[in-house]
Amino acid sequence: MAARTLSPHEQELIYGSHAVAAALANPARRIRRLWATRNVADRFAGPIAERAIRPEIVEARALERIAGAGVVHQGAVLEAAPLPQPDIADLPGDGLLVLLDQVTDPHNVGAILRVCAAFGVTALITTARHSPSATGVVAKTASGGLEHVHYIKVTNLARALSELKDRGFAVVGLDSDGDSVLEEAVPPGPLALVLGAEGKGLRRLTRERCDTVARIALPGPIASLNVSTAATLALHIASKR
Repeated sequence: MAARTLSPHEQELIYGSHAVAAALANPARRIRRLWATRNVADRFAGPIAERAIRPEIVEARALERIAGAGVVHQGAVLEAAPLPQPDIADLPGDGLLVLLDQVTDPHNVGAILRVCAAFGVTALITTARHSPSATGVVAKTASGGLEHVHYIKVTNLARALSELKDRGFAVVGLDSDGDSVLEEAVPPGPLALVLGAEGKGLRRLTRERCDTVARIALPGPIASLNVSTAATLALHIASKR
């Protein structure tokens, strides 16, 4: 029997070779359908057999109709259920977290997820509103990171920050006009780094919930960075604690 097609509210389309390979390797990912070109299906034959999935062999142009015109699918598209995500209260109390304050560009969020996976971040937390809805773009840009980092959406970011502080996390916001240098502001112990959208930065309530707002010390004339680049530098600094 063919797999049931999920409704738009309960499905994720994942495409791109690294993202699809990571999803196939993740036992927590419930895969409903896999469309692939013959070459890609042969390349993923081992993981496909382990998951007991019967791929639907199609031409590349059919994948564009499934994933969207212009999408760089690299020969494979998965339809899968979203990964189960924990509540903030269930996250480990000794980890490293990244929170995004209304960062909406899926390429930026995907790039940050990839960096979070590289630095062993426990969870990336975003607002339920004003966050990317294009999961496929996020997953492809994350290059497998979506399978390794909890991607949690909360209704109220300020409330989430207060909850993390109550659990012992130090909350450090990032802003080019921060009061201190990040290297000096990052304490030992559980840490939550908060980044705002480019242009708008951190909202007032978000800033008020931070223990401190810090800047990344840069020697050049440009003090503002793309949010994914800022996340990379901030996590590198935090990893040296």
